[in-house]
Amino acid sequence: MSRRNPKGRDINGIVLLDKDTGLSSNAALQKVKRLFSAKKAGHTGSLDPLASGILPICLGQATKVAQFLLDDNKRYFVRGKLGENTDTLDCEGEVVQTQEHKHLSEATIKKATMSFVGDILQIPPMYSALKKDGQPLYKLARQGIEIERPPRPVTIHNIDFISYDKGIITLDVSCSKGTYIRSLIQDIGNQLGCGAHVIELRRTGFAHIDISETIKFSELETLVTEDFKSLDAYIFPSEQMLPNIQNVSLDVQQTIDIKYGRSILSEQKTEQHTVKLFDPQQQFLGIGELTPDGVIAPKRLFV
Repeated sequence: MSRRNPKGRDINGIVLLDKDTGLSSNAALQKVKRLFSAKKAGHTGSLDPLASGILPICLGQATKVAQFLLDDNKRYFVRGKLGENTDTLDCEGEVVQTQEHKHLSEATIKKATMSFVGDILQIPPMYSALKKDGQPLYKLARQGIEIERPPRPVTIHNIDFISYDKGIITLDVSCSKGTYIRSLIQDIGNQLGCGAHVIELRRTGFAHIDISETIKFSELETLVTEDFKSLDAYIFPSEQMLPNIQNVSLDVQQTIDIKYGRSILSEQKTEQHTVKLFDPQQQFLGIGELTPDGVIAPKRLFV
């Protein structure tokens, strides 16, 4: 008899996967879900197949906190090639424009790059998962359809200019949610008058998570056992993944009320609107919404 429940296990928490290149985020998610025999799973902050790096995989009820992880900042290691624009803004697409770049000095390139630090407006790429009338833009792009995309505000917190060599710029970028690094690289190239596209992209930071805390799928595969204990050691509690959201402890009656979907009155003060809720045994209950007058309404509960 198979040791795996055909319906999957009721496990809750987050696996910090280091996604390999050449794999879509959904494909990585399905591989992890099968390996852990999880009944339910979802990912946060999808990565292009070209990109590698941090991809949090939420198992079970942890999928309910995915949206709160998405709100955090990201960090990327990226290499871009000057002189060529592609239709996908990366090396997997077709070159649509070629321009000379050899006359550009490193100082000129660095100055143009640093001009993007701060609050900027960015046009999302057509090859993206953003939707128009329910249709992902990348599906329209594959049909040769291009639609107007309004610029969106994003923030580039910092750019560490690592190097420039033979037409290749190497950067370390810290940015807000919703930032497209492919668009950033093309915009830098266009400002220089030569165009550019991404040839390597790796997410090295996600909220408070560093790439050193992640594990590759090939490493997870070596931990498979009958009792899942070695694998399950790599499941982090959901509440640990939300360190910037303040904790609120509830008493017995408040816990009962929250579980039944009722709002409660709390004496605990916080400047945050979103709070993590814990029962008297310090078990994580989920996410609540706190009003200025101290009323907590249930938002996403683990019950």
